[in-house]
Amino acid sequence: MDSHVPANPAVLPPAYPDRAAWGTASKLRAWQAEALQVYFDKNPRDFLAVATPGAGKTTFALTVAAELLHRRQIERITVVTPTEHLKVQWAEAADRAGIAIDPAFAGRRGKTNKDYQGVAVTYAGIAVNPLAFRVRTERFKTLVILDEVHHGGDALSWGEGVREAFEPAARRLCLTGTPFRSDDNPIPFVTYEEGHDGVARSKADYTYGYGHALRDHVVRPVIFMSYSGEMRWRTKAGDEVAARLGEPLTKDLTAQALRTALDPAGEWMGAVLAAADKRLTEVRRHMPDAGALVISGDQNTARAYAKTLRELTGESPTVVLSDEKAASKKIQKFSEDESRWMVAVRMVSEGVDVPRLAVGVYATPTSTPLFFAQAVGRFVRARKRGETASVFVPSVTRLLGFAAEMEVERDHVLGRKNSNEDGDIFALEDDLLKQANQTEGASDELEGNFEALGSDASFDRVVFDGGDYGTGGDNASDEELDFLGLPGLLEPDQVRELLHKRQQKSLAAQKKSQRSTSDREDPTPTELATHEQIGLLRRELNGLVAAWHHRTGQPHGVIHNDLRRKLGGPAAAHASSIQLKERIELIRDWATQRRA
Repeated sequence: MDSHVPANPAVLPPAYPDRAAWGTASKLRAWQAEALQVYFDKNPRDFLAVATPGAGKTTFALTVAAELLHRRQIERITVVTPTEHLKVQWAEAADRAGIAIDPAFAGRRGKTNKDYQGVAVTYAGIAVNPLAFRVRTERFKTLVILDEVHHGGDALSWGEGVREAFEPAARRLCLTGTPFRSDDNPIPFVTYEEGHDGVARSKADYTYGYGHALRDHVVRPVIFMSYSGEMRWRTKAGDEVAARLGEPLTKDLTAQALRTALDPAGEWMGAVLAAADKRLTEVRRHMPDAGALVISGDQNTARAYAKTLRELTGESPTVVLSDEKAASKKIQKFSEDESRWMVAVRMVSEGVDVPRLAVGVYATPTSTPLFFAQAVGRFVRARKRGETASVFVPSVTRLLGFAAEMEVERDHVLGRKNSNEDGDIFALEDDLLKQANQTEGASDELEGNFEALGSDASFDRVVFDGGDYGTGGDNASDEELDFLGLPGLLEPDQVRELLHKRQQKSLAAQKKSQRSTSDREDPTPTELATHEQIGLLRRELNGLVAAWHHRTGQPHGVIHNDLRRKLGGPAAAHASSIQLKERIELIRDWATQRRA
């Protein structure tokens, strides 16, 4: 038997129901087979695998576990997860791979049934009694699988508990889809290497990013539907404030505008849910069992959103609250039936596998890159080629920036300097995020004395593959219907082509309207408004990026990221006219040099 082939790969789930990915073993995707080869070539004690949500980290880890058991290099397995539900999910997946895992094990019991080859526990459970797990780890040659290992740095007690419990382990396999964090808490058993700038960054042994997975058709392309609108609220001082969601505002005003938009009693949320339901109906023409998920900020708003959806669709959505004992069963039932909507509070933000989810509404004030990436990860798992995902988001600078950077791979950085001199485009952003987190109390105070007065929603743009589409002009409602009506089964290139065609159609209609108005009112051409100038520059940049993509094969998001790395500044959706012109000039220089 080849030492690099799993002992019993036939019992593992396939890459797709009808066939495995090309170039792989009978049941493994190409990246899983390659990562497996890397693992057994190195034969390491510690191994960090970074793979985008939906790529199949669980299958890879269980294949490693099955082979190590077959070789008798380990005797027991301990799986550590962020949530109780994931313990059950891991146990079920392990059972399909021929490995019996006990998801109900508790450290205080100390022992488990002899039928089990391993246990599944949570990071919180480890922190409560790390010594009990250390004793178990010392007793048997143990493989510890640390799922979403970045959670090991969530709290000092969690990190210390994990280190104490599993320091004696024979093998440790760390898994994550998002290895970055916004703090300096080191992730247990992860290697950090100091760069030339003196900054330590996490080092993965194998990485399979979203861009790679998209090209391999392992994950779905994600279309982000962004909504703006006018918001009105009253501050704790009794002042009434009005602002447009997505306009440049202070941190506190942005937070208040976002809370106003997410208020269940306001028109904004109702309009966005209605639009998302229309999109779901279109997707279900090609994916009859497609489901949708609202990620809510708290339990009260989750129940209110569920009521709105019930009135909108005539069907009661599944409501999942994190402190409910029946939460796991509800998620499992929704995963297996064909109902339309589920509303959840964080419970489904990470690791939970509901492959039929194809439409999402990001309705939480949480705006960290880690949470956003994990939330979007719920919608990217592909079952067959051509499936797309649509996520509805508020027009908030940070969120749109995350949406535009889906393909950018990031590491966890310790002790980052508060500057952007090293060319790291995220340095200043993460420092500001850290400061914001440290002053979170101020925002909490504002929330307690904050009253939403009213809101309305208007379609802003579509963000896809690093570029944005839509004119944001007077024909926004027509654009919205065009984008909502995109077919549910499309390859990434087809999505890009269709979005480009729809935008060209909108631009032509806008120009025709402007010419008609100009002919009637004044034959003298008028100067474009600032927002129109920026819109034209943004579209010109996106066109040049598309051309560069076709010439080089680089993903759009990577090209945009390279431009930002060279010139600095925010994502294209929020860059100034000067920054956009600089990027246009640079990419033209690239094209000229390439021709030369």
